[in-house]
Amino acid sequence: MIDVAALAVFIPTFFFVSITPGMCMTLAMTLGMSIGVRRTLWMMIGELLGVASVAVAAVLGVAGVMLNYPEAFAILKWVGGGYLIYIGINMWRAKGKMSINTQSPSDVSRQSLFTQGFVTAIANPKGWAFMISLLPPFISVQHAVAPQLLVLVLVIMISEFICMLAYATGGKSLRLFLARGDNIKWMNRIAGSLMVLVGIWLALGR
Repeated sequence: MIDVAALAVFIPTFFFVSITPGMCMTLAMTLGMSIGVRRTLWMMIGELLGVASVAVAAVLGVAGVMLNYPEAFAILKWVGGGYLIYIGINMWRAKGKMSINTQSPSDVSRQSLFTQGFVTAIANPKGWAFMISLLPPFISVQHAVAPQLLVLVLVIMISEFICMLAYATGGKSLRLFLARGDNIKWMNRIAGSLMVLVGIWLALGR
């Protein structure tokens, strides 16, 4: 199974990255305020399946390198750690502005909501780059890949769902909180700091 220490690092890191306003969280807030939380759940289901698909593809795509070319995987850890540090620095430098459009059609179908969530998740190039950089280093070559991947994907899906639900149910109150002062900036800085620390940890020790 997955290393408990690694999991203890992965859970808060991914949670803070998820809770930071992005495409999916903004979409959840917009739909939650315009069509209601219950109907927004269809978008969330699509988004969760999309994120899970990206995560599985990222790990499986690197798994062959990890198992057959351990030297190359060591280099990948350095590259991945460096990329996470790069992301963290960019999050620190982010201005923290949030602009959303609350005008969403109220008669949109469940299938359209599901498709919108799924496409939003799989069509985000930053999401792919993040998964490829963050997930593989948490997979140990000493244990079976499948159980470790299952645990990580479950953590990702639970974290994403909790955050999207918070944005959808928070509605106007959460929007006002994020628009006030430097709240988004500080959320970005917390998540960015975690990304830098995890990037250093992955590159140097894991």
